[in-house]
Amino acid sequence: MYDCTQAETRDEGVAAAATALSRGRLVVLPTDTVYGIGASAFDPDAVAALLAAKGRGRQSPPPVLVPAPATVAGLAVDVPAAVTTLVETFWPGPLTIICRAQPTLAWDLGDTGGTVALRMPDDEVALALLTRTGPLAVSSANRHGRPAATTVLEAATALGDSVDVYLDGGPSRGGVASTIVDATGPTLRIVRAGALGLAELAAVVPGIVGPDGEAGDAGTPDAKDGAASP
Repeated sequence: MYDCTQAETRDEGVAAAATALSRGRLVVLPTDTVYGIGASAFDPDAVAALLAAKGRGRQSPPPVLVPAPATVAGLAVDVPAAVTTLVETFWPGPLTIICRAQPTLAWDLGDTGGTVALRMPDDEVALALLTRTGPLAVSSANRHGRPAATTVLEAATALGDSVDVYLDGGPSRGGVASTIVDATGPTLRIVRAGALGLAELAAVVPGIVGPDGEAGDAGTPDAKDGAASP
């Protein structure tokens, strides 16, 4: 476990985490929402280990965290202009966007149906790690069905020795998981309410639909806890 609230130990921890990830190991990292458990997005065995650590199956593929908005172009295809607008407005931040995955990529995140959920977190430690490693498969640091971890101790209690490196960034600033928007259909739709509400997103993309089918001018849904992604 590395204290990443201090610059000197943060650099050491990020380096150790990057090394572990390159060897197919798992790490826990802070984000701007909740703590996440991460693996190399391009290592199928590591992704399988991540799902096993959480007690989830292939039917629950992890989202992918990216170091920069430009990364989307290499991971997704047929990206609507509205997604570019959302990314320019809310990234880095608590917004996960489901896109059509680039079919030429050599990865296996699970039963994705040809999609990938992408997010750029607004967290200095997470971005330092992502800059070194590239895209990471990251899910919330908890066992399936349990609350998402908001401290590294909660993550360590839940995941134990299944994780090689724990990066302690202090208590999560947000505590609520990211809002997930599905951009693979004809209309953008919120499929999980989270840190960003419908009204905030609709102010940027007026045609977006809420999780219950309400129009973007119908108000802001309450944020809900989520354990699928950080």
